[in-house]
Amino acid sequence: MDLGLADRVYVLTGASRGLGFATAEALVADGAKVVISARDSDRVEEAVRQLGGEQHAAGVVADLADPQAPRVLADTAVERFGRFDGAMISVGGPALGTAAAMTDEQWRDAFETVFLGTMRAARVFAAALPESGAIALVLSTSVKAPLTGLGLSNGLRPGLAMAAKDMADEYAPRGVRIVSLLPGRIMTDRNRELFAATGDASAAAADVASKIPMRRLGEPAEFGRVAAFMLSPAASYVTGSLIAVDGGNTRAL
Repeated sequence: MDLGLADRVYVLTGASRGLGFATAEALVADGAKVVISARDSDRVEEAVRQLGGEQHAAGVVADLADPQAPRVLADTAVERFGRFDGAMISVGGPALGTAAAMTDEQWRDAFETVFLGTMRAARVFAAALPESGAIALVLSTSVKAPLTGLGLSNGLRPGLAMAAKDMADEYAPRGVRIVSLLPGRIMTDRNRELFAATGDASAAAADVASKIPMRRLGEPAEFGRVAAFMLSPAASYVTGSLIAVDGGNTRAL
């Protein structure tokens, strides 16, 4: 199936590695061009190289906590590749710990980066997109059910999902789609960190895998292919939806 991605241009935040990079790979493989951002300049440079160089990808060192970052990214897409067709917004996971254990400062910091940074980017990108544009928010299955030891994520991600649905209603008449992607246990650096925090990473990973209906952890490329499809014109009648990529692990409707 032709996804209609040829020569389209997408911005992906937090995309020097992990799920964002896997999505960039899937988009480029189908003919799209990408602008990727992250906070580490060396990782951004290496990611651009792995994506095939400047013909296929542009890199920007940016932090979504900076109010100017979304506009810089959208402008870079137009300046480098002549158009802007969509975006995937991902921010790093907040500090580990239960909701009750987090201090006021930790909650404020997480809100600024995870919630406000994401919503600001979505607002700027949506206003800049043409008809048939698409935005995907990378959230978590914590939108549906809390995850042990991730109190900040459990508190903020569900609110982002509902805000995304509200925005999807607002921008749908313009033909701009907004969806939320809910990755489960996929073998990224973030999940390696969570497994390591238990004291026995191998045992923790095996235990988690045994409880997933597919009996294994996901690979970043499996998420990337779903994300690329949802951003593509092939998904033109999907908006406001929450799509779990979790091996069947989410039990809620």
